[in-house]
Amino acid sequence: MHVDHIGIATEDADALADLYGELFHGLVAHEEEFEGMWVTFLEIDGAYVELLEPLDADTTIGRYLERRGSGMHHVALATDDIHDALENARAAGVDLIDEEPRAGAWGHEVAFLHPETTGGVLIEFVQH
Repeated sequence: MHVDHIGIATEDADALADLYGELFHGLVAHEEEFEGMWVTFLEIDGAYVELLEPLDADTTIGRYLERRGSGMHHVALATDDIHDALENARAAGVDLIDEEPRAGAWGHEVAFLHPETTGGVLIEFVQH
């Protein structure tokens, strides 16, 4: 496994993409509308930052921003076998948000681990 991307919740993905482009020479690698949000992936020196902007307030990211404000939302780890990664998490006593992988942005399979059992960090497994 390795870090695939960091997800950041924001009210304005375009403005944050412009800032990160200027600060870190990040380039937009992919954009799409997905599950009530606008998702922008920036590539920064071979790594990705995922910007998550809600399309309306009554969405997962909209509610997150209302409760916590802008900032880091999750850390995503790439795996070659998402089913095995989930089984290892279960065996370690981690609570799963997704018992089975589901479709994620950019056509990847994803599954989230509950932050209450991962040190307060929302962790996403990603299989490309």
